[in-house]
Amino acid sequence: MTTTAQIPLTISEPEKRSKRRGGWSRTLVSYSFLAPWLIGFLGLTLGPTLASLYLSFTNFDLLQDPQFIGLANYQRIVTNDVKFWHSMQVTFTYVILAVPLKLAFALGLAMVLNRGIAGLPLYRALFYLPSLLGASVAIAVLWRQLFAKDGLANVALGFFGIQGPSWISDPNYSLYTLVLLSVWQFGSPMIIFLAGLRQIPPDVYEAANIDGANKVQQFFKITLPLLTPVVFFNGIVQTIDAFKAFTPAFIISEGTGGPIDSTLFYTLYLYQEGFAYFRMGYASALAWILLIIIACFTAFSFLTSRYWVHYND
Repeated sequence: MTTTAQIPLTISEPEKRSKRRGGWSRTLVSYSFLAPWLIGFLGLTLGPTLASLYLSFTNFDLLQDPQFIGLANYQRIVTNDVKFWHSMQVTFTYVILAVPLKLAFALGLAMVLNRGIAGLPLYRALFYLPSLLGASVAIAVLWRQLFAKDGLANVALGFFGIQGPSWISDPNYSLYTLVLLSVWQFGSPMIIFLAGLRQIPPDVYEAANIDGANKVQQFFKITLPLLTPVVFFNGIVQTIDAFKAFTPAFIISEGTGGPIDSTLFYTLYLYQEGFAYFRMGYASALAWILLIIIACFTAFSFLTSRYWVHYND
């Protein structure tokens, strides 16, 4: 009769200590790889965020110690700051115009590229280039020269006998030049739309053709519903970027938000309060209001997405 060796049911104390040491060593190795991100997050993101939250309740001018004043900054913003409300109006106008136009243009061009034209990688790289350069100072300076009184835009209109205004200096048109600059930076959402279009099964369109659906019907009944997750993602990202837009307005208006505050974006007004008038406590309060606005928009988008965003399941 053969007997089998009995496996001990208990682990000795030295084995337990060895396993604990092995677990701790693996944990330390893991955190050592995470250390650069953790240091950056704690030192460059979380730390300054909490500091700005405290400063929003203080009177701080960078020269003297912060003086705690409670909700006075927020009360002044809401009840006694005309420029705050004007900058909100300019910013929301910019967001409402720029984001839908950019997404529509990006989607239209993505559908053209999705037809399988020759040299697609080259076109994709060329169309993506404005997204890489659009937020730079050089492009903002170029845009200011392009829409000046004697700029290339008016030179082109002159060939058709049209006398164009000074687009940048006219408060009736200055904001729309920034909207056009934003739409010109369509490359990033276009690439994402193109990736989403490639995921739609071709047999769905074949079945629609057999049923007699034309191109317009296919777009609204097939393409757009199946692309709603991508539209949802692009909409949130582009709206947040539009709320944070700063460089074009700062460069084109030379930091003033003019003419007549027609390009006074919220971020530009925040910059003026903090770095022109050294009201850092007040600027911190403005920054937190912007954070709350973006958070509310994002939360509202996620809450309503269940009614119009269609996933595969």
